[in-house]
Amino acid sequence: MKILLINGPNLNALGRRDPSQYGTKTLSDIEGLVKKRAGELEVEVECYQSNSEGALIDYLQQHSPGANGIVINPGALTHYGLSLRDALEDTRLPIIEVHLSNIYSREEFRRHSVISPITRGQVTGLGWRGYLIALETLQQIIKEQV
Repeated sequence: MKILLINGPNLNALGRRDPSQYGTKTLSDIEGLVKKRAGELEVEVECYQSNSEGALIDYLQQHSPGANGIVINPGALTHYGLSLRDALEDTRLPIIEVHLSNIYSREEFRRHSVISPITRGQVTGLGWRGYLIALETLQQIIKEQV
């Protein structure tokens, strides 16, 4: 079983970017925790981050055919990334959306996700732990489909 872990714009700045909202762990720290848990679940995780919507789409188009599911934190593309949404939908894979902060308790523009209507679920506001919850949940969803 292979899951793509995708992170969008500015998530490469985790650890130094507004720790009150996003915590102190770096993206590398989070990816390491996810890979460790994935190993325990006997799941392969492939990680990718880009600040460019086009690069995220190219990655999805190239790598989704060999994957069973997607965990994604689209960053700011959550709110307006329609071409990313289309590329995610085109994969026909189960998707879990993750946000470190609670987007529903922040600015009004952050409270709407164009991604969530095509996902199996959303984890928001649980910090880095949300990635582990998304991984574990997606692994179960994929197992149930087989």
